[in-house]
Amino acid sequence: MNAYLVSHYGPDGLQHATLDQRPPGPEEIAIRLDAIAINPLDWKIRNGWLDEMIPLPLPAVIGSEGAGTVLSVGADVTGFAVGDRIAGFIDSGAFAETAVTRAARLLPVPAGLSTEQAAALPTAAETATRIYALLHPEPASTVVVNGAAGSVGSMITQLLVRDGHAVIGTASADNHDYVRGLGATPIGYGPALVDDLRRLAPAGIHAGYDTTGHGFIGRVTDLLPARRIVTIVDFAAAAQGAIVAGGDPTQLTITAAVREVFDSAARGELRVSIAASYDFDALPDALALSERGHLRGRVIVRGKGRESAGV
Repeated sequence: MNAYLVSHYGPDGLQHATLDQRPPGPEEIAIRLDAIAINPLDWKIRNGWLDEMIPLPLPAVIGSEGAGTVLSVGADVTGFAVGDRIAGFIDSGAFAETAVTRAARLLPVPAGLSTEQAAALPTAAETATRIYALLHPEPASTVVVNGAAGSVGSMITQLLVRDGHAVIGTASADNHDYVRGLGATPIGYGPALVDDLRRLAPAGIHAGYDTTGHGFIGRVTDLLPARRIVTIVDFAAAAQGAIVAGGDPTQLTITAAVREVFDSAARGELRVSIAASYDFDALPDALALSERGHLRGRVIVRGKGRESAGV
């Protein structure tokens, strides 16, 4: 199979290779990857920034999520059949033509979602629903989301708006209209951030979700106690009292809340944004775009396996 693997850490460490794919184990599924989502985790791993948290036996295929078609199932797998459209988290690395992953990390793609949309959803759905539950705001709260245009940020923003909260979302100026379209009030990241929050929330802010970092928690502590903020990026903020929603990304599974997000998106109740799409041969370009940041949703790579199958 065609694949990209990290031969060494650093910006030039991603190499194209042709590899053999092992068969699935008893609780695993082999899939043809028809769409691969680029996750910021991927280029952080390639750069070697997470080598202590996620050690890799280099060379290694990376890539954490995608969608595709079931090729074969392990002896103990139920609920999936050859030919099913599926999406989820990829154990063997998603930057490849085919992959093997645990069945518990996959779910069927509901009708109404494209393969590209399904590939963009697993991490956004899992992370947004998990951090929402960690700090569930009181009804009709005013909430700030730092990084409201990103994949996770836009999902938590939509869940909060759906439930009747007033959401203020930080975003770059180019993404303000997009954030408005999600039902939130956009503000910039710049020097006026705190003044904008005071102006828009004179009665106070009740909770915050930090999906992009850049010192956000330290900047807003006069308006919002750190203990009322969940962050997925600022691991040092635990010392300030913030709730750090870390965990091992290699162990994420499909929860009932993730299934609900997929079903809601399929019904058109939640927006799934694709920032850009690339062919498999241009995957390094897709990774570079994600690394530059300030995107609306996920960058998607069309799977090489899909091309080989004539899809």
